Amino acid sequence: MAETDNRPEQPKVRKRFRFKSVVALANRKLSVQFAAIVLASSTLISALLGIFRDRLLNSYYLDTYPTGIDAYTAAFTIPDFLFFILTSGALAVSFIPVFNQRLIAGNKKSAWELSSSLLNLMALLTLAASVLIMLFADPLVRYVVGPGLDESGTILAINMMRVIAINPFLFSISTILSSIQQALGRFVFYALAPALYNIGILIGIVWFTGGVNIFGWQLFDGGIMGVALGVVLGAVLQLFVSLVGLIGLGFDYEFKINWKNQGFRSVLKLLPARSLDQGVDYINTIVTTNLSSRMGAGALRSYNQAYSLSQMPVSLVGVAISTAFFPKLTEELCEGKEAQYRKTFRTALSTIIWIAMPVAIIAFFARGYVVSFIKNGGDTLIASILATLIISIFANSVFHIATRGFYAHQDTRTPFIVSILSVGMTIMLAIIFTLLGCGPEGLGWAQSIGAVVEVIVLLVLLQRRSNHQLLDHGFWRSFLKIAAATAVTGCVAYSMTKFFPLMASDDSFFNIFPKFCLITLVSLVVYLIAGRFLNIDQVQPVLEKLKRIVTKKSKQSKG
Repeated sequence: MAETDNRPEQPKVRKRFRFKSVVALANRKLSVQFAAIVLASSTLISALLGIFRDRLLNSYYLDTYPTGIDAYTAAFTIPDFLFFILTSGALAVSFIPVFNQRLIAGNKKSAWELSSSLLNLMALLTLAASVLIMLFADPLVRYVVGPGLDESGTILAINMMRVIAINPFLFSISTILSSIQQALGRFVFYALAPALYNIGILIGIVWFTGGVNIFGWQLFDGGIMGVALGVVLGAVLQLFVSLVGLIGLGFDYEFKINWKNQGFRSVLKLLPARSLDQGVDYINTIVTTNLSSRMGAGALRSYNQAYSLSQMPVSLVGVAISTAFFPKLTEELCEGKEAQYRKTFRTALSTIIWIAMPVAIIAFFARGYVVSFIKNGGDTLIASILATLIISIFANSVFHIATRGFYAHQDTRTPFIVSILSVGMTIMLAIIFTLLGCGPEGLGWAQSIGAVVEVIVLLVLLQRRSNHQLLDHGFWRSFLKIAAATAVTGCVAYSMTKFFPLMASDDSFFNIFPKFCLITLVSLVVYLIAGRFLNIDQVQPVLEKLKRIVTKKSKQSKG
């Protein structure tokens, strides 16, 4: 007979061991290259989930219940604004470098005191802000973000704002916890958070809108208010994954605010200026929300969606390239290499222009396809507003490298002053165009004009700072070549959209996506050919890279 195995089973121990092992494996310190891959992948996944989220929302409500979707969009504005200026500003500037300084010096106690103090202070501030939003949601909706909504939309927006008001509190905690993980080189759980936030909203759209029933108890009747509950669920999921990411990091939390901690005081000194800088830009969002709410049902949501679409290429082009070049610009100035700094800045600026120009022109002619990604069957109003925002795609992309030109000189004052003036002009134009009856498209034109003026002023000031040596004749020759290649690309993109027009039957993502890819691919190929013919500097490295890829694949197929 076979021997009997009398060893006791330990299923619970094994489960605990496996859970800790998985968390420890995911929470190990990553190299810079692998962290970049993780973050890029999570950004892409989150963006795709965001597109799917907006597609569901717009398809469900933009045509059938525009008042409701406008109310939902307006309800976000104030909670997002308060989180943006309170928590985001503190972390973006000072927390991570100050925290790391303490760790490098071997002073973990001070680092954890800083973390606990900032966490507790921000939690208290945002909790108070959340309570105030709940208390004053009525006047905030009626007089600040949604004065043009009808009575049913106003009541709905007030109720949804009170639900969403908890988000600044939840976001502030999860953001600080995630920042601790970033500072320690842990990125996996930080990268998961945005995707889980979108998943929470998707759950709200798909399930909560039908009502919430637990064990026969009807807790919620459903409707678009279910989406607001999904938003809160997403924030809770984001907080949960941020807490899991702390496992094994040795976070020594204290339930107190240590005002004597020097790192904590350093963060507080930098907070007001940065908060004002970010708050100025968001004031424009509040004003456009206010004005668009007066333009009829669906206008508020339509402008919001068009603006969001215009910001996607700005983030992928302007922000990404500027962020990559910024350390080099700073280093060259610190070493006194002014001439090399000017060369690097021209390279970064030319690269952004080279990518942003064709992206903007293709987006203009293929805007119907782009809008179809977020609303089944497309939407003429969103497409019309997006057309007016095309210029802002180019200008806002250039804006990010222009401001970093000042930041490299340790000058944050000049961009801040220019930002105040440009936002003021944009708001003034938006009001004028609204009074002239230009509709939501007028808000788009105001945004584009303001962005162009801001970029021109920043570049002129940078040119003066460098004694007119920054943007030389070589740069302007390159700019004209890129503009000429873009003009050819625009003609091709226009012809392709006429050859492959949007049809009434194109009411499915799988019908639209292949056409859009074909239009984009042919247009970009023509852009590269035109650039090669005009000897644009950025084209040759791309062609050589493509040639190496094709040659490598050819050798592999033969082998």
